[in-house]
Amino acid sequence: MGSRFEITVVAKDDSEANQFINLAINEISRIEQLISSWDSKSQTSEINRNAGLSAVKVDAELFQLIERALHISKLTDGAFDISYASMDKVWVFDGSMTAMPSDEEILKSVEKIGYKNIILDQKKQTVFLKHKGMKIGFGAIGKGYVADKAKALLISNGVASGIINASGDLNAWGKQPDGSPWKVAITNPLNQNKIFAMLPIKNGAVVTSGNYEKRVLLNGKQYTHIIDPRTGYPSTGIVSVTIFAPKAEVADALATSVFVMGKSTGLDRINQLPNIECIIIDDDGVIFKSQNIEITSQ
Repeated sequence: MGSRFEITVVAKDDSEANQFINLAINEISRIEQLISSWDSKSQTSEINRNAGLSAVKVDAELFQLIERALHISKLTDGAFDISYASMDKVWVFDGSMTAMPSDEEILKSVEKIGYKNIILDQKKQTVFLKHKGMKIGFGAIGKGYVADKAKALLISNGVASGIINASGDLNAWGKQPDGSPWKVAITNPLNQNKIFAMLPIKNGAVVTSGNYEKRVLLNGKQYTHIIDPRTGYPSTGIVSVTIFAPKAEVADALATSVFVMGKSTGLDRINQLPNIECIIIDDDGVIFKSQNIEITSQ
């Protein structure tokens, strides 16, 4: 999936562990072939090719993933949108950008984005993108979904404890061999050699979205690579969002959404959701957290 995956399992010996890890790898590859927009043979690519032309019948698994993605779009007022893949690239974060795109360029870059134009037919199990040039992509939810599926498969095969790490999207279950809980380090995005907290993961997911590596300074203002799909403008004011949730798929999507919504709206939305918590670090290194999370600083 263009990302690094690390799989940890607690097993009786190396041979059993390797069998379990291979099961997870095969599951990751299976889902990649289904949802990857880079794979021309995937059902996702077929949906994109038929944008504005015809509906495409897909597997129940993909249909349900898109259905859940649209639910998160509604929940976040469009801050999360899988049709972001339709966005024209007017922002560059490799150091080569020296001037702001024009307002017209930015507005045009997002004109084909809009989750309300993704039409699902429950009975026929089809997906239709209303406008030519529309595309969907799972970059902001796919790794989390894969982590959830790999975890579920391992549990169903008797793995009592482990971690799926999909490029920082962590999904853990069970305990370490010594009986202690798995723990995740929350790094200080302004000094990545330091951590400010170690938090236990009991049976759930942790996803951190950070923009401290891909940024551009224009007219004295920092812009980041996480772009609001509704406006075309990059998010500002936040450098790191960490979401704790029962599933990595949800945590993945909400981490991006909170960046786009901003501190106040993002925290307010998270506080309304059961069993989901959030830590936000702003440009000044100030930590904000949702109502029910306890942080013990290191």
